[in-house]
Amino acid sequence: MWVVSLPVQVAMYVAEPIPVLLWAGVAVWAIGFAFEAVGDAQLASFRRDPANTGRLMDRGLWAWTRHPNYFGDSVVWTGLFLLACSHWVGLLSIVGPALMTHMLVNKSGKALLERRMSRKRGPEYAEYVARTSGFFPRPPRRGTA
Repeated sequence: MWVVSLPVQVAMYVAEPIPVLLWAGVAVWAIGFAFEAVGDAQLASFRRDPANTGRLMDRGLWAWTRHPNYFGDSVVWTGLFLLACSHWVGLLSIVGPALMTHMLVNKSGKALLERRMSRKRGPEYAEYVARTSGFFPRPPRRGTA
């Protein structure tokens, strides 16, 4: 956690932030936060509907990326990194968002969840994987079944 939070630690000590980087960092952070919040709200709403019991969520942001919450978290940390970049030392804190993104994509997040979903959902999940981006949002592919 210490390494991941390096951008926050550096940004706390920047005496005079560069306005462009400050506002860019805030904007990127807000986009990531919104992405996480909307994705989580969409999934919660989907799960509350009894008609969706046993179905795979593949609407809204979930049609554009299989992991909107992980993508949003990565973007949040990138925004915090931009805040730290008001000082040259902040550039070194890139290790924070890079490590967080690596963990989300390759270790504790996406990789583990996708193995479980593949076992649990089988062909239905394989079709979802074929048409939906694994991390970075993009329009869903058509006709891949």
